[in-house]
Amino acid sequence: MTSTLHLRAEPGQRSQHMIICGDDGLAHRLAQELDAVCGEAVTVVLPSRREGHGGGVAALHRDPRSPVELLVSARPDEQALRQAGVERAAALALTYGDDQVNTTAALLARSINPHVRLVIRMFNRERGRHLELLLDRAAAAHSSYDDGLIDASTTILSDADTAVPELVAAAAVGHGPTLQVEGKVFRGVVRPAGTPPHATDLATLAVLSGTHMDDPQGGDSAETPGTNGTQLLPDTATAYHRQFTHGRLMLEEVTQHHAPESPSRRRDYRGWLRDRFGHLPWRIFVSREVTAVFGVLGVAVVLLATVTALVEDGPLWKSVYLPLLDIFTMGDPATEESTARQVLQLIAGFVGLAVLPLVVAAAMNATLAFRAASANHVPDAALRDHIVLVGLGKIGTRALAQLCTTDHTVVVIERDPQARGVALARELGVHLLLEDAAAPGVLDLARIGTSRSLLVLTHDDGENLDIVMAARESNPQVRAVMRLYDDDFAATVSRTLRAGYPEALTRSRSVSALAAPSFAAAMMGRHVLGVMPVERGSLLFTVVDVAGHPDLEGRSIHAAFKEHEWRVLAVGPTTTGRQSASSTDTLGGFRTDRPAFNWRPPHGRVLRHDDRVVLVTTRRGLDILMTGVQPRPTGRRPRPAQ
Repeated sequence: MTSTLHLRAEPGQRSQHMIICGDDGLAHRLAQELDAVCGEAVTVVLPSRREGHGGGVAALHRDPRSPVELLVSARPDEQALRQAGVERAAALALTYGDDQVNTTAALLARSINPHVRLVIRMFNRERGRHLELLLDRAAAAHSSYDDGLIDASTTILSDADTAVPELVAAAAVGHGPTLQVEGKVFRGVVRPAGTPPHATDLATLAVLSGTHMDDPQGGDSAETPGTNGTQLLPDTATAYHRQFTHGRLMLEEVTQHHAPESPSRRRDYRGWLRDRFGHLPWRIFVSREVTAVFGVLGVAVVLLATVTALVEDGPLWKSVYLPLLDIFTMGDPATEESTARQVLQLIAGFVGLAVLPLVVAAAMNATLAFRAASANHVPDAALRDHIVLVGLGKIGTRALAQLCTTDHTVVVIERDPQARGVALARELGVHLLLEDAAAPGVLDLARIGTSRSLLVLTHDDGENLDIVMAARESNPQVRAVMRLYDDDFAATVSRTLRAGYPEALTRSRSVSALAAPSFAAAMMGRHVLGVMPVERGSLLFTVVDVAGHPDLEGRSIHAAFKEHEWRVLAVGPTTTGRQSASSTDTLGGFRTDRPAFNWRPPHGRVLRHDDRVVLVTTRRGLDILMTGVQPRPTGRRPRPAQ
């Protein structure tokens, strides 16, 4: 381990010192998020400052106005953690793609500093649940020796869980960023100037001068009101008077998800049999090759049966039965029978030697072809308004599970029969094509020409772009959403496709960019349900207990509103207990087991100490609400390139 860049100050001197250990785009994006947006002092531990995203982190470090430090270590062992200052750090994020590496580092960090807040990236949910309980118990045991309470929470997050809802909603819902809470789906929708309120509108989020809600991962520099003519969280008078010259961004309730059901439950028995077996390629068994081989065998049997009937006395069935036994070498030698019968038996034996290998080969080829073809569940030509999903890896599998909780028909394309999501696709009874989506004709088999949306989630950026461009040729209006690893490439692709197809919607999303805000919020001890980009700004949706907040407790919902800072959206009662990492309903892969929120509370409703509220805030507003301290201005320096 070598430290190539030295700390400008001792980590112990920073009350908000935070550490990130990772080696991919998520660590880089998280460093940007904490440094440029949240104003935190950050140390990043990564294997190399030149390979992968090390160069981007090194660029943050070289900026004299940035407090980002870089520590190079092959692995996050005890020496690396101590050198990064974990003994006095406020929070540690472990973002490696290997669950085992993150688990080991988390256990080490908790033993070194029982007070540190841990945010751990983990794909295995069951392991994450056990790890969270173990680490929280360790922190609780140590807190019994302290005079006061400590904030040593453990948060298990998955980049897949945090990114998938946005990807799915972009394909299923369309325009406008989305939010999912308690199984309900909300989205930000721009109402043109002069448009009357809709029954589904919940609150005004912003008044806009010229919104491009689909720009990939816009920055967060416009947190102050009036920037670029946009005001976040305006008061009622501003929202009303400006709506005639500017659009308004409204929070709209879209739909309520339902749990996916197995095909046998949601269809009648005959329909299930038809869906299960009706699509199988039975015609393979009457292919030209199989027909020719069995035709030759049939002709030989007929000829031998005719000759047998002429030279031997007996019923007709015996004249057919005896040649079949001889061809398949199943009959006894005809030593005691006539010479004619003996000759026919020898001829039938030679016919069997010549024909049977062909019969076996044709049958085996047909069986293999049937098995391969039956893996595909090709949709009918009449299918309309469906969603085509390409890729059943980690992200694609979870996207499929969420898509199947909606009322949309899904067609899946995956070239690897052993991919993790293939079994789920078959269990859910969706249309499945085990083909290469980039191959000619495969998208046509998925009925891309009549589809509503295309969601491309393979691991190859270039292949994702190729698939989207091929789909555009067949259906220029299809709503295309693709996952791209490189943020700059994602922005360039989105702009280019919009220019080429101005009437169509194209979104390119980086998983690390979608996941980073939730990881950053967890490091600061805040449970963020979602982040909604608004031009060059962003709004955060979070759950807060009213107790202990003088700006909320004892105030009416109307009085608790703070212009440009926060607004109360929903109210619900509090209960004791932590959220479980094994639940799955919010953006970060969590679900509250608490009573449901009221999303249309009266404005005169007074907030009590036993209430919980869903707030929409600016980043500045959340800092003020949670700390009571005015954060440093967001305009302190230019934000790193998105």
